[in-house]
Amino acid sequence: MAVQQLAVRRRRRSFRGWQFVGPFMLVFALVFLAPIGYSIYLSLYKDRLIGGNAFVGLDNYTQAVQDAQFWSGFGRVALFLVVQVPIMLVLALLVALAIDSGRLHGKAFFRVTIFMPYAVPAVVATLMWGFMYSNQFGLVGNINDALNIKLPEPLGADLALASIGNIVTWEFVGYNMLIFYSALRVVPASLYESAEIDGAGAFRIITAIKLPAIRGALVIATIFSVIGSFQLFSEPAIMRPLARNVLTTDYTPNMYAYSLSFAGQQYNYAATVAIIMGVITMVIAYVVQLRGTREK
Repeated sequence: MAVQQLAVRRRRRSFRGWQFVGPFMLVFALVFLAPIGYSIYLSLYKDRLIGGNAFVGLDNYTQAVQDAQFWSGFGRVALFLVVQVPIMLVLALLVALAIDSGRLHGKAFFRVTIFMPYAVPAVVATLMWGFMYSNQFGLVGNINDALNIKLPEPLGADLALASIGNIVTWEFVGYNMLIFYSALRVVPASLYESAEIDGAGAFRIITAIKLPAIRGALVIATIFSVIGSFQLFSEPAIMRPLARNVLTTDYTPNMYAYSLSFAGQQYNYAATVAIIMGVITMVIAYVVQLRGTREK
């Protein structure tokens, strides 16, 4: 009898656990697993003139692998990742170290000021920078008219990606700075005091104590930046009316998938492009995580 009562109690406990987890699992399945599953389903079909929506297996994936437009956009976001992300993270790290050093007066003011661009909606930030970039009615155009010179076009073919990188850096330096600064505040002050007693200078304290202590935050910020780079869409899409010949509909993979879906009505192929980009992003983010945690 006692054994049966114990078994009933254990079942009740396990059921109570599912009562807490169940709502999250339901929402997770509806907003995450279901869309992914439906996208995979769409990617296996294709609309034909004769026969309607037909199962084609992996034909869409084969087409994507051979699609020059897709790989051209992927090359841009890969270059964006390699160049912009290190610059943004280094700037954020330098600012976080400066604020945490204790030698900077008005730390709260600088912390809020640098974080403030992140609070600006991406659409507003892109429109603001887009008007400044314009050589017809924006800041660049006004400088050209005032000084009677001709500055390079920020939205020209050679500088468009760098200009977009500048916008993203302006938006997210404060966000990453806050991640690094929060991690630095957790480091015990006794470590700094011991290092100073042993004769360690400021640079040595940074390299030997602070950077190793916030390695986890560096990895997290890098993973977020990798994901954000491959999801690049808002900035080039919003500024496209200012430079249609440069910021084409296939400028980034996300723009290409959007154009295929909403302009070309190619939902199946758009789902294929999205899934391929999701897999690539997941693999690279996982590699970054392994690389960052292996050296601990």
